[in-house]
Amino acid sequence: MAPSFLVVLIGVYLFIAWTLWISLSSSAMLPRYDFVGLEQYVRLWNTPRWHTAVINLFLFTGLFLAVTIALGLLMAILLDQNIRAEGVLRTVYLYPMALSFIVTGTAWKWVLNPELGVEKVVQSWGWDTFAFDWITRPETAIYCVVIAAVWQSTGFAMAIFLAGLRGIDSSIIKAAQIEGASLPRIYASIIVPLLRPAFLSVIVLLSYISIKSFDLVLALTNAGPGGSTEMPSTFMFAYTFQRNQMGVGAASAIMMLMTVAAIIIPYLYSELREDTHGH
Repeated sequence: MAPSFLVVLIGVYLFIAWTLWISLSSSAMLPRYDFVGLEQYVRLWNTPRWHTAVINLFLFTGLFLAVTIALGLLMAILLDQNIRAEGVLRTVYLYPMALSFIVTGTAWKWVLNPELGVEKVVQSWGWDTFAFDWITRPETAIYCVVIAAVWQSTGFAMAIFLAGLRGIDSSIIKAAQIEGASLPRIYASIIVPLLRPAFLSVIVLLSYISIKSFDLVLALTNAGPGGSTEMPSTFMFAYTFQRNQMGVGAASAIMMLMTVAAIIIPYLYSELREDTHGH
């Protein structure tokens, strides 16, 4: 265990500590190792672009989680009905997850482009007034990011929910059927509540994906138009490597780390508490 522990210690935790120190320094284009307290954090939260990034993160995460969980659960329930070609359908649903977010973003950029994608195709069918230009409008571009992310991650959520459904004791369902409960009532009142561990896993993993969604935004919108799809990850990259404000970029990275910790720590606490009670 010692070599792997050393690699993690240096490659992860040492650089986290270094980033924290940079965020407390006056670093600009190059790192400095003085101490200025929370000055970079004050500058960060006084930057309107960071406010846009935070608002977009909450909007994107909320919609991404809600739609992905709903569609993933629905597809898992449908596949759990012992339908034909289940293996083929499961592979089709899971295939987008095998693609990188760069590929997904590039593909959806073509699909959503008014001059190449859906709008162009529908207009060529005769609906000349049809318009689907969300990706070019600042007020709707963030929803295009949601669409692409949902398409990529729904199969992943479906796989976790399907594994949870297959782990439920069938005798519980049979007992409910004997009592006269309908199938929708069985799922709503018995099966879905039993999927709590699956829901927790999906929420944590999808939240982590949404927070670090750098490559998808970069490939799909490049944080545009006009910075309307800015996310904390793209903000950190821009301020660190393009605007030469390393201290502000490090501060934004630490804020992202704190957000991830706020999600992961309660989840780990819940899991460890269940294991302790289980033993």
